Amino acid sequence: MVSSTEGTAKASVSLKGPLLRYRVLAYATGVALLCLTAAFILKYAADSPGMMSWAGVTHGVFYMVYLVMAVDLALKARWSIKGTILVLLAGTIPFLSFVAERAVTHRVQEGRKL
Repeated sequence: MVSSTEGTAKASVSLKGPLLRYRVLAYATGVALLCLTAAFILKYAADSPGMMSWAGVTHGVFYMVYLVMAVDLALKARWSIKGTILVLLAGTIPFLSFVAERAVTHRVQEGRKL
């Protein structure tokens, strides 16, 4: 028989790669979204649209890859649909991707589902 601690350890080892990829993309998406937010503020408050040309595209690309990595981790960790959708939406609200990344990391390392 396999103990629950041994089973959790095996599960966390098999999720190590997907979790790392998710974490990197969560941070990249969060930083890109903060840059995009700053670009919006500069565009409308200071009439300086220069940053918008690259900030929007950068966040869009990172967010698409973030979605793929989050779904990959969700499938492998067997998250609920609700938990998966909440994590996917975290990349659209400034600072929330950082909070979600910490929560997801702790849950996956503990072997708990989302």
